[in-house]
Amino acid sequence: MLSLEIILLITSILLLLSIFASKISSKLSVPTLLLFLGIGMLAGSEGIGGIFFDDAQLAQSIGVIALVFILFSGGLDTPFAAVKPILRRGLVLATFGVLVTAAVVALGAIILLQLSPTQAILLGAIVASTDAAAVFSIFRTQRIGLKGDTIPLLEFESGSNDPMAIFLTIGAIALISIPNTSILNVVIIFIQQVVIGGVLGFGLGYLASKFINNLQLDANGLYPVFTIALVLLAYSLPAALGGSGFLAVYLVGLMLGAQNIVHKNSLSRFHDSIAWLMQIVMFLVLGLLVFPSELLAIAPIGIGISLILIFVARPLSVFIALFRSQFSTREKLLISWVGLRGATPIVLATFPLLAGVPQSDTIFNIVFFVVLSSVLLQGTTIIPVARWLQVTTPFVAKSGIRLERTGDMQIKSDLIEITVPDYSTVIGHKIVDLGLPEDSLIVLIVRGQEAVVPNGSTVLQANDQLLMMADKPSLAPITKLIQSTEVRSGVNP
Repeated sequence: MLSLEIILLITSILLLLSIFASKISSKLSVPTLLLFLGIGMLAGSEGIGGIFFDDAQLAQSIGVIALVFILFSGGLDTPFAAVKPILRRGLVLATFGVLVTAAVVALGAIILLQLSPTQAILLGAIVASTDAAAVFSIFRTQRIGLKGDTIPLLEFESGSNDPMAIFLTIGAIALISIPNTSILNVVIIFIQQVVIGGVLGFGLGYLASKFINNLQLDANGLYPVFTIALVLLAYSLPAALGGSGFLAVYLVGLMLGAQNIVHKNSLSRFHDSIAWLMQIVMFLVLGLLVFPSELLAIAPIGIGISLILIFVARPLSVFIALFRSQFSTREKLLISWVGLRGATPIVLATFPLLAGVPQSDTIFNIVFFVVLSSVLLQGTTIIPVARWLQVTTPFVAKSGIRLERTGDMQIKSDLIEITVPDYSTVIGHKIVDLGLPEDSLIVLIVRGQEAVVPNGSTVLQANDQLLMMADKPSLAPITKLIQSTEVRSGVNP
């Protein structure tokens, strides 16, 4: 039994190695999760670290807690205004798209592995969800953006498709483990989880957004503690009542992110740090859990499943879910290619291990192999593929300057940040000539590394980041004006 000091020493070394690895990943355009998993595998019993770890229960518990905080952070950082135009299509992709992916992979598993239909559906469900977090880090470090609503769609899908994959996985395990379980019972459980998780998620999110603005805590450091408690409550309460805690916690984060809450930017940065910590810990633990020698034995089958998933299941689900949508064929092809598999499939693969499902060890190793191959093939080629498809745009980094509401501040208007795209017709025009509503004010312009205090004669330039204060009714027309390609005389109502 290792002493506490040794455990802390090993933990600190692994965390530091992971942080340094993230720097390497940004230069090599390799998703960080691949390096985190690699460090975990190297530290494992078959690596140079020699750390023996085979506790699937502990790995699953760590994975669930990590996913909860990652989902909350993803919801908190997702701008609802950007999600709103693609909400319907995103929901279809995150639900029906996951179902199509699982079905196609299941068919391939029946042919390649000769699994029973329920075991094949279980494998398909486990690998059906995407993990786009690593993708966005690649785009940001390489300073490349995507045309249209592609990035908002991918962000929304990555945060909202995990619950569907979890529903399918638990349902498939129930069909295998409990012979008398009918598909109707699984459907009822699915509806129950969606309803309870959705209602409590929206309810807790609404109450939290109102409550946090009236807390007026004396110590600002207690606000992150409040949101940590909120995350744990948002997951555990629905889960205890038979609902989806994952869906609820994502909705709570999404609702808080859509409101002008106190210390919003500080809380967002705090939970972004927590999410990174959770990703590192989760990937390290999952890397420790796998035995690399066992992956070689299932490599041919794993490659087959990966090829089916990448080149058949994912594109089919995307083109069906986005049929007759605003997305072009090129954008759909890129969305198909960005179907990276990540932490969620590996965590879900521990569920059949603990349930004693036949061939669960094989399923776990196949899932791990699929994740590795997906990251290696897709994760390292996203930027070249995006350029080849001609769907890239100049990358606009977020401003490091943030204005936010504190507990003592009462603000009638909202503080928003709008970037002037390089195609906008407001470029080259003075602010006084824009015809902005009287209840709006451009507080600050961030231009590259320079912060400009504007006046009426200030001329707007491409990629200017405008920090604006405006009443809510004026937000939509102002955004439309700034991002418009049509000549307008202003947005005065």
